[in-house]
Amino acid sequence: MSIKALHCRVSGRVQGVCFRHFTKCEADRLGVTGWVKNCPDGAVEVLICGDNEQLQAMRDWLAHGPEMARVDSLEVRETSLESRPDAFRITW
Repeated sequence: MSIKALHCRVSGRVQGVCFRHFTKCEADRLGVTGWVKNCPDGAVEVLICGDNEQLQAMRDWLAHGPEMARVDSLEVRETSLESRPDAFRITW
């Protein structure tokens, strides 16, 4: 059975503003699992797993991010996983 997930790419001023930290805090608050990481081009990549309500709430949050960030674009695509991650992690 495949697990529904969203793969997101956030662009703008999203590095150097604790975006990954605050993304983890929001994911933990919502009960979402997955990961967040910085990209070499200055964007941030996020994989989120959860139910439809959790995914929508996380997607809405990613559209604006934390206070110090400026989100210029949010690209989202549905994906599927063989198994659901057991937590939300900041990766490198």
